[in-house]
Amino acid sequence: MAGLFLLVIFLLSPAPATLAGHDYGEALSKSILFFEAQRSGYLPDNQRVQWRGDSGLSDGKISGVDLVGGYYDAGDNVKFGLPMAFTVTMMSWSIIEYGGQIDSGGELQHAVDAVKWGTDYFIKAHPQPYVLYGEVGDGNTDHYCWQRPEDMSTSRAAYKIDADHPGSDLAAETAAAMAAASIVFRSYNSSYSAELLQHAHQLFEFADKYRGKYDSSITVAQKYYRSVSGYADELLWGAAWLYKATNNEYYLDYLGYNGDALGGTGWSITEFGWDVKYAGVQTLVAQLLMAGKGGKHTQIFKRYKDKAEFFMCSCNARRTPGGLIFRQPWNNMQFVTTASFLMSVYSDYLTSASTSLACPNRPVSPSQLLALAKSQVDYILGDNPRATSYMVGYGKNYPQQVHHRASSIVSHKVDPSFVSCRGGYASWFNRKASDPNILTGAVVGGPDAYDNFVDHRDNYEQTEPATYNTAPLVGVLARLHAGHNGYNQLLSVELPETKNPKPVTNRRQGLIIVEQNVTNSWIAEGKTFYRYSAIVSNKSSKKLKNLKLRILNIHGPLWGLTKSGDDYFFPKWMEFLGAGKTMEFVYIQPASPAQVLVSSYTLV
Repeated sequence: MAGLFLLVIFLLSPAPATLAGHDYGEALSKSILFFEAQRSGYLPDNQRVQWRGDSGLSDGKISGVDLVGGYYDAGDNVKFGLPMAFTVTMMSWSIIEYGGQIDSGGELQHAVDAVKWGTDYFIKAHPQPYVLYGEVGDGNTDHYCWQRPEDMSTSRAAYKIDADHPGSDLAAETAAAMAAASIVFRSYNSSYSAELLQHAHQLFEFADKYRGKYDSSITVAQKYYRSVSGYADELLWGAAWLYKATNNEYYLDYLGYNGDALGGTGWSITEFGWDVKYAGVQTLVAQLLMAGKGGKHTQIFKRYKDKAEFFMCSCNARRTPGGLIFRQPWNNMQFVTTASFLMSVYSDYLTSASTSLACPNRPVSPSQLLALAKSQVDYILGDNPRATSYMVGYGKNYPQQVHHRASSIVSHKVDPSFVSCRGGYASWFNRKASDPNILTGAVVGGPDAYDNFVDHRDNYEQTEPATYNTAPLVGVLARLHAGHNGYNQLLSVELPETKNPKPVTNRRQGLIIVEQNVTNSWIAEGKTFYRYSAIVSNKSSKKLKNLKLRILNIHGPLWGLTKSGDDYFFPKWMEFLGAGKTMEFVYIQPASPAQVLVSSYTLV
């Protein structure tokens, strides 16, 4: 497996000096805007990237299926299913972790719209339980031409996987995207969320039952998105997201019983992206373990966690002289943004568990891990030897000749004259001038191993952007924009230690009883932390719905409730508490128990 390190030395070197503080909120807004430039299909009335127009309006027609919509992956006009699904998964994960922070930046609706543009397409692409269309267009004919998507005259053939021509990696990644997106939409559109989850279940079953690599079935994808890692990582990845979306023990057991056979506990990986998902699933399982959900799989989940920490520790193993994580010459930035995302969420998971990262030479605190993620984002935004922003449209010095068909050719709204297949190369590709359309928010491939960058349109290794470069960055930018408040409930507050917390508290409010108990305690950094279990009991003979709790004096991480403003509600996956039933939430803090008040509820 490429990129495997046998020895890792984690040294947190200082980031390059910042000339001026970055506006992470501005970068966040621009990163989300980029996805509107990548849209295929009929553009909506609220389309903000006005130089784009409708395109791909006959996609799927020759196959008798409607495949209009979705995203172009990069600077071409092909819709590749595997990277598109990964893009949607990562955008959804960004919202799940940092939705509140994205909302505070005024961008949550735009982010949710970006996810839905992808999932609407996946619903169309999955017309039957064991059929999934994984590509529209042909990379060979598309790359022969240089045309705006509005003008494209290339093949729009559609390619699918089915029971006789399987593609477990593609199906399982799409299942992950649908499951993750179902979590996003649970609070906004419950029926749409349920529809996504149904597709996710079917796609995962398809992936697991009919195993095979998708590029053995859709062979035209081999030159562009070959599945080098195979499908085992996607099967685990899909199961992890389905467990997060459903809490169904089947998927937790799948992770536990298949961790060894499918490589989740064995592969020590130093990259995470559209092809290799091991570091992502290892991070998700580590979170489950830190949240106390290991159960009978605790020992094997610890081995997942060990591999997740290997990834985190390896992020400093190879860097450019200017400090950028470096994995490969071609579109290295995809690995920088994904690593930054995983480091950001893992730092927050560590904070929630009041622990640190165990690297070979010394422990690394959550704040140090987040600082490394921040240094990568700052490099992208301009803190580098060239003082170049690798996000188009951000800062004063950013790439002007992006390897991107739509941005490099004058908008059809300015000049509707048809741009022919080869004529586009002569008239637009070979121009030594800036792009007529600014591809705002695009993250290009980036510099080489020595921080060198050549801003030429034909330098596709460095100047081509991709949706999967930008999607992980959305979450990191939201986290950094929020500062200390980036992780809401999971950032602990320094409080004086209380030596003798009350072991049990009971509060009866009408027919609802809240009972709290201390279930564990430990000492970390000289403080005693207590784990509190709070049991909410419905003593009525009716269903309990719309429960609203106010929790006072809460100063640490809390699991098992959904927070909105100052109030707490049922977790998103739970609609009601049955008659005579109980539910549990837990929290950790170095203090006496919080005061739990029942503000309101409904019995039906």
